Amino acid sequence: MTTARGARARARIEVTAAIKDEARRQLAAEGAAKLSLRAVARELGMVSSALYRYFPSRDDLLTALIIDAYDSLGEAAESAHAEVAAAGPRERWITVCAAARRWALDHPHEYALIYGSPVPGYVAPQETVPAASRVALLLVGTVRDAHRGKGLARTPLPDALKPEALRMAADLAPDLPPEVVVALVAAWAQLYGLIGFELFGQFNRVVEDREPFFRHAAARLAHDVGLVYPEPGERSAGAPASAAARSAAGRVARPAAGPDTGSASA
Repeated sequence: MTTARGARARARIEVTAAIKDEARRQLAAEGAAKLSLRAVARELGMVSSALYRYFPSRDDLLTALIIDAYDSLGEAAESAHAEVAAAGPRERWITVCAAARRWALDHPHEYALIYGSPVPGYVAPQETVPAASRVALLLVGTVRDAHRGKGLARTPLPDALKPEALRMAADLAPDLPPEVVVALVAAWAQLYGLIGFELFGQFNRVVEDREPFFRHAAARLAHDVGLVYPEPGERSAGAPASAAARSAAGRVARPAAGPDTGSASA
């Protein structure tokens, strides 16, 4: 009986993987809005009723694909971060940003699924949040380490923003100053805006050499969240990245000019 259950479990895993693979192929060809369980079943030679035993609705299949994409992105960022874990906060920040960019360039359709146009009629459930948070948690952790170490430069907030900044800090990172939490949320949005502009063609005929451009932009984001103090073992802004950081970024980049380390972000 145990052997039979094990065989059924393995078969279910294999069929589930096949369904997801075909769904990803359809995402690449047609986009998420046109994903159809019937079309997936037809391509796999299954009857629709059999596929519904694995994914009761299109939204259930989309949710599984979204979680897989976020987890794949998170794993890439975490692996890159592990290579430079002993480096200073700024280099760790830039490495995580570069790993997110490289993953997006290698997985454009999955990136479009999680950071592209919303799928009409689909609302992501709460179960997507842990996977979606993996890259953000790495960035927040990097800033938190700096805050506990040499500290962070802070940009004063306008009075009109202070109540919202206090709310954001209480909800997202109570141990960090509100000014830093505001900068983190802005940097998070700008990071994926930079990646999206490159991936979806907005940089065409605007930015030609995109690797050093991105690294410089990521360094500016680090500066904006307060990472302006070099630590032992961390390269100064503008110096070549370590071999591990270059490997994590995907290929060796030309040295990029970094932010001025002597002043706080304006």
